Amino acid sequence: MISLKSLTKAFGQSKVVDSASAEFEKGKVTSIIGPNGAGKSTLLSMASRLVSKDEGEVYIDCKELSEWDTKDLAKRLAVLRQANNITMRFTVREMISFGRFPYTQGKLNEEDNQIINQAIEYLDLVDIQNKYLDELSGGQRQLSFIAMVMAQDTDYVFLDEPLNNLDIKHSLQIMRNVGRLAREMNKAVVVVIHDINFAACYSDKIIALKRGKVVAQGKVEEVIQSDILESIYETPFNIIEVDGKRMCTYY
Repeated sequence: MISLKSLTKAFGQSKVVDSASAEFEKGKVTSIIGPNGAGKSTLLSMASRLVSKDEGEVYIDCKELSEWDTKDLAKRLAVLRQANNITMRFTVREMISFGRFPYTQGKLNEEDNQIINQAIEYLDLVDIQNKYLDELSGGQRQLSFIAMVMAQDTDYVFLDEPLNNLDIKHSLQIMRNVGRLAREMNKAVVVVIHDINFAACYSDKIIALKRGKVVAQGKVEEVIQSDILESIYETPFNIIEVDGKRMCTYY
C-alpha cells in the first residue's frame, strides 16, 4: 500500500496541495478527480518523488519515500506523465523495452523479452509492434506507453491524465486495460482523470481535490453524488444509474 500523509506543496505564496492524505491499495483502481488547478498532478508527482514535498510523508510498503533507493523505487513504482515528447524515432517494441531498464540497464535477456511480449499481447499491440511511434494514432501511442509501464512490472502504477486528447474508443480501451492491470495483476493503479463518468465506471475508489485539499474520498457510490460533485465543480449535476454504474449528467 502507498500512504500519503498531510502532503503540502506551495509555489510562491500559493498552496497547490494542502495537507492531502490518501491511500492507494493493490488490486484497485483509484481515480483522482477535481477541477483544473486542484493539485491533482502535483499530488501524484509528490507521491512519486518527481516533485519535492514541502510537508508530509509518503510511505510505500511502510517505508518512507525519501528512504528509497532510486533503482529500487523504479522496480516498485512506475509513472506515466502527461507529456511524453519523444524526439528520437523508436518502434513500439523498442519503446516498451525501456520499461525493463531498471532491471537490465538496456541489456535485455530472455526473461525481459518474455515480459515485453506479454505486455504487447496484453494490450493487443502485436500487429503494430514494429511500427514507429510517429506512424501511430494518439490512442495507439498511449497504449504503447502504458505497455512500457506494464513491462516495468511494478506493484504501483501512476497514470497522469492518460486520456488527454483521445477519442471515445481509445479512452474506453485504455480504461478497460487499466482495470485489468489492477484486478488481474494485483497492481495499485492510480489515475488522474478529468472525465467523471470514466472515473465512476472504472474505479474502485475516487479521491476528489479542490483548491489543493482532499474534499471527498471513498468508494464510487460515496463520492459520485450530486451534492458532492456540485460543491467540487460549482455546477449542477444529476446522477443516474446505467447497468448498475453511476453516471453524471449536466444541466
